[in-house]
Amino acid sequence: MVTIRPYREETDARAVGRLIADTFGRYNLDHLERRERDFFLGPFRHAESDDPAHRAEIAKMIRSEIVLVADDGGEVVGVLRGRAERLGSLFVRGDRHRGGIGRALVERFEELAWGQGGRRIYVSATPFAVSFYLAVGYRKSTGARRMRVFDGAGYEYQPMKKVLSAPLPRRGVPTAAASTCASSGGARR
Repeated sequence: MVTIRPYREETDARAVGRLIADTFGRYNLDHLERRERDFFLGPFRHAESDDPAHRAEIAKMIRSEIVLVADDGGEVVGVLRGRAERLGSLFVRGDRHRGGIGRALVERFEELAWGQGGRRIYVSATPFAVSFYLAVGYRKSTGARRMRVFDGAGYEYQPMKKVLSAPLPRRGVPTAAASTCASSGGARR
């Protein structure tokens, strides 16, 4: 069973950095040559490094007002970063897509955002993630745009938003700080 819990920098930063590097690289940058991909990965290109400076920079990049991880028996299989009205990034390990992990992360994030006064959530969705965000209630707010990502320029994204309503009461969740989702062999972002 996968548990959605708050991120703990001291124990999670390395695994989260690797997850971001692997997932963003595989699903969003695989069409690029290695050098160009490194521009878009920024400090995450050093996710396998033991250099303390690299590890510190990656930990710094993960920090946000809200950071949640999907934990499966002590292994980080998903991460979501954001703040009250902005979902900054969402990554689920590729072999776990289509299993409800992404949906569980987004639902927990929306509950926390609501509690912090967020009534609209904005996200800059990658082309790969647009269908997922549509499935969890987000709508395209304009046409596709281009932006800089670290040192890489011209990355395409789709601005999206969702207007939140008061969260429904949660059932069967062990604590107020965590939520769970059943996991199957397949995966959903």
